[in-house]
Amino acid sequence: MSNVTTVPDRPMVAPDRQPAADAALLVYRGFKFGAAFFGWLIAIAMSVLLSSAVSAVALLTAEVLDYNRSDAEAAPAAAGLTASVMGIVVIAVAFYSGGYVAGRLARFDGARNGFGVWMVAILVALLAAGAGALLNSQYDWLGDVQRPDIALSTETLATGGVIAGVALLVVTLLSAIIGGKSGQRYHEKIDRLIASEN
Repeated sequence: MSNVTTVPDRPMVAPDRQPAADAALLVYRGFKFGAAFFGWLIAIAMSVLLSSAVSAVALLTAEVLDYNRSDAEAAPAAAGLTASVMGIVVIAVAFYSGGYVAGRLARFDGARNGFGVWMVAILVALLAAGAGALLNSQYDWLGDVQRPDIALSTETLATGGVIAGVALLVVTLLSAIIGGKSGQRYHEKIDRLIASEN
């Protein structure tokens, strides 16, 4: 009688099936420039549409409430703050939409592709600012801009601009990443449903 232990037969499952599937999926993971670019286009389109809608509502409100010029000059800081907050909200919603589209298009890595939407926007903004600075150095367009009707000092405008710019960068970045994760979640729900049926 030999002391050989017998191991029950196990169903033969290809051991490399799951890694092969994962390897195939790796091709589709990561940053996708196409998804980020089209997400950026959606973000720009949404920002234009929402800005137009907010401007129309603000103009209609001013007409209905019959604001006059003395009211606007009485509280320029409040008007500037309101405009800045509304602008940031509009841009945040627009970048959320762009990130969502990028996450849906890329299917995987929604946060990374949402970040890509933000990066495309930053690159385009830097290129536009560089072109504007180059043209201004030749034609001095900003030197001709004088706004004596603005009752705010240059320091106040500069400080408000810096604060609004930093807030805009942070809010749009977070909005694009959250939107990308939301877009990816759509595919995750479908994958879970297919896995439960199998």
